[in-house]
Amino acid sequence: MDKESIANLLEEKNQVLIDFLDRQEPEKWQEGPEGKWTSGQHALHLLQSIKPLNDALSMPNFLLRYKFGKANREVRQYDAIVNRYKERLKDVDGKTFKGSQNMKVPSLKDKAYILTRLQVENKKLQYKTKKMSDKNLDTLILPHPLMGKMPAREIIMWTAHHIEHHTKTLQEKY
Repeated sequence: MDKESIANLLEEKNQVLIDFLDRQEPEKWQEGPEGKWTSGQHALHLLQSIKPLNDALSMPNFLLRYKFGKANREVRQYDAIVNRYKERLKDVDGKTFKGSQNMKVPSLKDKAYILTRLQVENKKLQYKTKKMSDKNLDTLILPHPLMGKMPAREIIMWTAHHIEHHTKTLQEKY
């Protein structure tokens, strides 16, 4: 998938999420089904996943290469990344990444801030994606807590799917 298509996909998936959360009844932000995340927790989790990616992509490329190495395989297509993620989710049987375990329930007054931060971080990621060279997108690798090391292009495409995954989960619950 080319850089422009990835940036457009990020925008599209994020906008669907934001529109859904904006239309949702305010009480849903803090109340979820028994034993499941609230809408606020889903939004906070997405923010917790995109912020470190943007931080990493702000680092000098040589530092990323030194810290994580270089890709030793071809970049997977979007559908292959999605399928691999779904397989890995089955393997963890509902467990979440350590940083998102025991997550606090964001208050309703935090909703506007979290949604604004999500939009800002998404725009940053779109900008960084378009700005990076194709070579760096395909060879720089970053760690993913569930998927392992992934080329930057893949982890950015995964981010678009991750937004969609949580949006669909919210839409099914509410």
